[in-house]
Amino acid sequence: MKVELINVMGSDLTVVNAARVSFKNHRKKFLSSDINLIKYLARHNHWTPFAQPQLQFRISAPIFIARELSKHQVGLSWNEVSMDYVNDVPHCYIPDSWRKKPEAIKQGSSEEMIELSFDDIQYVSDTHMNSLGLYERLIGKGVDPEQARMVLPQSTYTQWYWTGSLYAFSRVCKIRLPEDSQKEIHKIVEQINDLCSDKFPISWTYLVQR
Repeated sequence: MKVELINVMGSDLTVVNAARVSFKNHRKKFLSSDINLIKYLARHNHWTPFAQPQLQFRISAPIFIARELSKHQVGLSWNEVSMDYVNDVPHCYIPDSWRKKPEAIKQGSSEEMIELSFDDIQYVSDTHMNSLGLYERLIGKGVDPEQARMVLPQSTYTQWYWTGSLYAFSRVCKIRLPEDSQKEIHKIVEQINDLCSDKFPISWTYLVQR
């Protein structure tokens, strides 16, 4: 699973200038005193200045992870590879370990791992291979990709562009970064977190990491 930063518009200075435009002020250089302004904006939920900077990511992850992340829509735009048009040989995600269902809550997983037998692991692998093989067989017989894709499992990888404001991605990270988040989703959001922190170190500190 991979997150790649494609485009970024703005910086911490963009946030400062968006906030100060009320007073018809515009700076060309970020000053140390601007840190307190960003801190104030984040603390009091003055979110619109943080909606001015924009980021665009290209993400590769299994379909079941993509569908969960696509629930975040406010301030974000999503364009995904379409299996209507693409009939490249797909590949699937298979975890290195299997987590136990928690006893105390209805969703999520525990930290305890399930030891699957060799036969169980082989059956998982065979199921994926059979699905991929059937897909290729249907494509080879001339079946349209928009129908052939229905035999692919949710673990099939997909790719998408995810574009939105700094504030929108901060909301995604605040919801999905906690340790009780699904581990596979956590891996994606950790990468988004690191990239946003690198490009907007001051704003990100007070939006997410405070």
